[in-house]
Amino acid sequence: MSETVVSTRAVRPTAAPPALGGLGLFTVLLAAALPLIDFFIVNVALPTIRTDLAASEAVLELVVAGYGVAYAVLLVLGGRLGDLFGRRRMFLGGMAAFGVTSLACGLAPNAWSLVAARGAQGAAAAAMLPQVLATIQATTRGAHRARAMSLYGATAGLAMVAGQILGGVLVAADIAGTGWRAVFLVNVPVVVAGLLLAVRFVPETRSAHPEPVDGPGTVLLAVSLLTLLAPLTEGRAAGWPLWTWLSLAVFPFTAGAFWAVERRADRAGRTPLVPPSLLALASLRRGLLLIVPFSIGFSGFMFVIALALQQGAGLSPVPAGLALAPMAVAFLLTSLAGPRLIARYGTRVVTAGAVVQGVGILLLVLAAWRDWPHVGLVSMLPGAAVAGAGQALQLPNVMRLVLSEVPPARAGVGSGVMVTTQQSALALGVATLGTLFLTLVPRVGMREALVVALLVQLAGIVLTGLLSLRLPREIG
Repeated sequence: MSETVVSTRAVRPTAAPPALGGLGLFTVLLAAALPLIDFFIVNVALPTIRTDLAASEAVLELVVAGYGVAYAVLLVLGGRLGDLFGRRRMFLGGMAAFGVTSLACGLAPNAWSLVAARGAQGAAAAAMLPQVLATIQATTRGAHRARAMSLYGATAGLAMVAGQILGGVLVAADIAGTGWRAVFLVNVPVVVAGLLLAVRFVPETRSAHPEPVDGPGTVLLAVSLLTLLAPLTEGRAAGWPLWTWLSLAVFPFTAGAFWAVERRADRAGRTPLVPPSLLALASLRRGLLLIVPFSIGFSGFMFVIALALQQGAGLSPVPAGLALAPMAVAFLLTSLAGPRLIARYGTRVVTAGAVVQGVGILLLVLAAWRDWPHVGLVSMLPGAAVAGAGQALQLPNVMRLVLSEVPPARAGVGSGVMVTTQQSALALGVATLGTLFLTLVPRVGMREALVVALLVQLAGIVLTGLLSLRLPREIG
């Protein structure tokens, strides 16, 4: 009898990992959309903020850059803290903080308090967002994971376009006299609803063997990103003072020191903030390499087109935002077909997406050159729709590929690395393409500056297409 009992205990199954249901997935995708919407929603509100708060151009750039830099610098740390203390706990805390800081942005009495609140909002987003991908990785398997990752990628891309459209609508609506403040205050009820759903439907997960926070790596990554992003985002508006050049000169050394510290920790058997061993995964390494030019071009385009349509073509916020509606619709519809296309054709779908996006950008170049300054929804519709379809064939599938081989125990680290790469590239896009555009405007005019910026983006699209040829053919 005792042998039977022992045998039964020996084969007792282990507890199944928590599963993410439909409402749980909806909740984390809602949280994934919020930080990206807030990165872009400000673009069309900047002219109104300048007037209302008497903000200089340099301060306005800090409103955008302060959020982006804080977000990028702290993302990997946010992923590690989720592994350590529980992803659901960090998710709830980060979402609550995002709501509070959004309220602070909406109630900011002056420009500098808005800059400070935007930095805090970026930090809150960095605590919340890595938990989304880590939770999906830890609570889904097989076809469910493939679908969830495809939906995440589609949500990310759609949020970036929808943010700009929503910003224009909210500013123009001037709800209860709030004007530009509505672009931040709208987050508060969304966060409250998200928290109520998360408490009920998002399961708790954490790494089975959590590592302590990598202090030296965290500091060196923060310094590296700050020395790169701060001068690029503020340099032009500040007149390129000496500190910007010194900061850029220091960047290679801080980045090299960060990599050396991380590699030493990895070889010693510890888990550094960004484990170099993760880059041994070809899917992650090559996917991250492709995300960089894609995101630089995407964010640069969104920033430039918002300025060109409002300041050059003289459109009000709503028509300027709605001019991108065809891009959002095409992105949404095309992304729904992404999983089936990938299953049938593999990652060559990404290459096809680069070709389609390139055609869309050429159509936008033609529209800008032919119709300027009478550009808007009608003239931009073909190019915006085609470009949106091309983007949808790339971004969701590459994001899914990047994390396809990351083990669940390192889900927080892997997601933090991916989103940090994307966010840093988004900030670089505004800094580089935006700076190029604003530098050219007084010299050659708005139309020519827009065309040059679009052609530079086209060069980046060609690069993403070439890089996509090196992706693994199948996504696990």
